[in-house]
Amino acid sequence: MNLLGFTLVLVLLVGTWAQVIYRRPECDSAEVEEAAVVAQDYLNAQHAHGYKYALNRIEDIKIRPQLDGDIYFLEVDLLETDCHVLDPTPVANCTVRPKILTAIEGDCDVVLKKVGGAFTVTAFKCKTEESREDLCLGCPTLLPLNDTTALDFVHASLATFNNMTVNITYTLVEVGRMSSQIVSGGPVYVAEYVVVEANCTDDVCVPLADVMAVRGICSAKGLNTAHSVDCKMFVTLVPIVDDNSTAPVAPVLPPVVHVHTSDLSPKHGLKHHKLTTLHDPHLSGLVSAESAESAEVVPVAPAVVVDAPLVSVDPAVPVADLAVDPSPAAADPAPTAADPAPAVADPVPAADSVSTSDASQSAEVPVVLMKRDVSDVPAPIVVDTPTAQIDPISLVPVCPGRIRFF
Repeated sequence: MNLLGFTLVLVLLVGTWAQVIYRRPECDSAEVEEAAVVAQDYLNAQHAHGYKYALNRIEDIKIRPQLDGDIYFLEVDLLETDCHVLDPTPVANCTVRPKILTAIEGDCDVVLKKVGGAFTVTAFKCKTEESREDLCLGCPTLLPLNDTTALDFVHASLATFNNMTVNITYTLVEVGRMSSQIVSGGPVYVAEYVVVEANCTDDVCVPLADVMAVRGICSAKGLNTAHSVDCKMFVTLVPIVDDNSTAPVAPVLPPVVHVHTSDLSPKHGLKHHKLTTLHDPHLSGLVSAESAESAEVVPVAPAVVVDAPLVSVDPAVPVADLAVDPSPAAADPAPTAADPAPAVADPVPAADSVSTSDASQSAEVPVVLMKRDVSDVPAPIVVDTPTAQIDPISLVPVCPGRIRFF
């Protein structure tokens, strides 16, 4: 074998040894649901701006068994809720935005490791897009978060709210979303934005860098000169203290001020806050559930090989008539000079005592073929039937899982 051929065989052998077999449970099974909830909460914790996302569907799952803990490759579909990331309300109690209000979808591939029954997220990759389905003519349309006219409306509505408060002034933290709706009198703006308690001197307001500072989310609708505004304050973020633990409680950081102003470049005119795109602290490269993996092997039933000669079957001839000894033994030796010829031929010679050559040389020697018992005949082989997989057929699709919202 030349060097090139040897190298090719070696590469094929190494590729075969490196193959990994994955376990694929149902997407809606208990263990996968648990992993998906952990992924959902982890993604929301990494999401610094905008709104929390709720699990909508488990798209795919692959599990790689390992000695130090199984690796879960999970693909999930998330939907934006109306709860801001600073809102302590659990995701289960948040409302998913309907499609008519331009729903935002997040498609994420998450890698988790399960050790001792506990899941830990090691890496993820997310893509966030707005859903353009079921949008009606005249429905509110999302505006870029740096739209100057809409930002003027936000500041005007916040000033109105501050005029209604007593002994407290709020300043803008960030804009959640802005949209406009065309009516008979022109565009009407709808905006959502987060505010925080501020310390104001003259016309300058500085957000309070205090964990006890009041925060909330405001919703405003209308025009700069005529609008309605309503603000919902969040529950004060107080650190949770475990009486049974002696470990120090990690301090709660003050809110990050992230104000969208008109000096942002138009190329940054995003209409919604995106989930954190990539997080890969422990892996050199993210292996996602939706990525094609050359090392993946799906276990299949081995093919059944029957060690028997192929028999050409004529459908018009019974099987019993075809069961003939295909290779009879050599016949008795030809008569010698001392014995020129047998007086009488054996009337019923054995099947293994007559040869084909003898039959062709002398017509006096009858060729008799003996039939075997049908039970001794091997079953005929059907060569045009493909090998079927023996695995049971599941009536319920393994993945994707059920849709929770839309």
